[in-house]
Amino acid sequence: MTRIEAALEAAAREDGASIAIVDGERHVSFAELVSLARGVAVRLREAGVQPGDRVVLLQRKTAQSVAWLYGVWMAGAVAVPTSVELRRPQLAHVLENSGAKVVVATARDRDELDAEGTCLDPDEETHADESSPEFVTPAAILYTSGSTGLPKGILISHDNLVAGARIVSRYLAITERDRLLSVLPFHFDYGLNQLLTTVRQRATLVLQRSTMPGAILRTLQDEAITGLAGVPPLWVQLMGPGSPLGSVELPLRYITNSGGAFPIPLLRRYRAALPETKIFLMYGLSEAFRSSFLPPDELDQKPGAMGRAIPETELLVLDGDGQPCRDGEPGELVHRGPTVALGYWQDAKATVRVFRPDPDRAGERVVYSGDTVRREADGTLYYVGRTDQRLKCFGNRVSPEEVEAAIAPVVREVVVGGVADEVAGQRVVAHVVLGDTSEDDVWAHCREVLPRYMQPAQLIVHESFPRTSSGKLARSKVLAR
Repeated sequence: MTRIEAALEAAAREDGASIAIVDGERHVSFAELVSLARGVAVRLREAGVQPGDRVVLLQRKTAQSVAWLYGVWMAGAVAVPTSVELRRPQLAHVLENSGAKVVVATARDRDELDAEGTCLDPDEETHADESSPEFVTPAAILYTSGSTGLPKGILISHDNLVAGARIVSRYLAITERDRLLSVLPFHFDYGLNQLLTTVRQRATLVLQRSTMPGAILRTLQDEAITGLAGVPPLWVQLMGPGSPLGSVELPLRYITNSGGAFPIPLLRRYRAALPETKIFLMYGLSEAFRSSFLPPDELDQKPGAMGRAIPETELLVLDGDGQPCRDGEPGELVHRGPTVALGYWQDAKATVRVFRPDPDRAGERVVYSGDTVRREADGTLYYVGRTDQRLKCFGNRVSPEEVEAAIAPVVREVVVGGVADEVAGQRVVAHVVLGDTSEDDVWAHCREVLPRYMQPAQLIVHESFPRTSSGKLARSKVLAR
């Protein structure tokens, strides 16, 4: 097994003076980053962290937050990067489910956590020179919205992270000359992979905390960015009214899209505005990082396509009996390759359902995506839909059941669905029977207990919900109103 921090330590040894991270005015070299990460590892060991212990990282994106990620791995622990946008109910679940030994959070965020036990200040920096001992442990737990309510923790190995960085850097042809803009958060597998790919290739990662289009465009120019990863809402915002894209010279070599479909009319506008920039359309699932990509030179011939499997990966299209589908026949996408995660943390039932034995290779596992696709004769894949009811809002998977569970305490009944949206991809719509609660109280409750991307865009009030002949809730009829 190759541990993910090995790439950083090699970069520090062989190219230590090169800049790894740009954080505003601060420029952190690979040598300084590895020193900071080793200091983090020392602090964690002093706090009693043992190999395999979980460490929750509730941090805003800074150079020091990058050091914390690598420091957790150097200590042999399991990183649990967590969004600062989560509210207390979701944070409480992450803490309890992960069994975290230590929480890394500012004083302000600790108040939201209401956590007991060891909390460390993420902004306190310590340098150290000792190298990392060898450990055999998982690397991370990434929490993502499940299909049945509470978020599920996806258990990621070091080999998964190493393979993901190797594969993506290969088809994007990233080199040490690249300067990549980090807009996506590190708790999102897409954003984490961008960080790890940058370190592996000894490129420079420029941290972008403001997501305002004007701020991003200024950074693209000022920092001479060559690579940008984003989700559909970002591309809509950057090409908004009055956008200077196309009227200013940018050294962008490529952009990548995942987390939802890139609208074809918008794609045409980007190609016209950035004719020298390669556009890679990608599909992925958190349980296996990246799965497919469409090469830039096939955008015209295959509009709307997901592309083909990324290197070192096979994508199967199977019917309900686990048999290969014919060309053009819809089936479930099944991912085989080195990025298939270890399973779901503390959820054996879901692990058995999604991570199944490889139908062709004894002793190996594949991941069933829950996405219905079709494959054309030349191997190109096209997305058809979900086999469950999960939504994709601002690049995040959202479980209607999780939103329903959050709203249920203040209403008599609730049914959650989604509506298409040009900016978000989809937005949450909540149908409620109020009971004794006012509509304003429901809105206030949603703002308190749900992160922004999960908050309803619409609240539709009903006197009562329709029922089936057996008295069960007729969800489809509610959502059709």
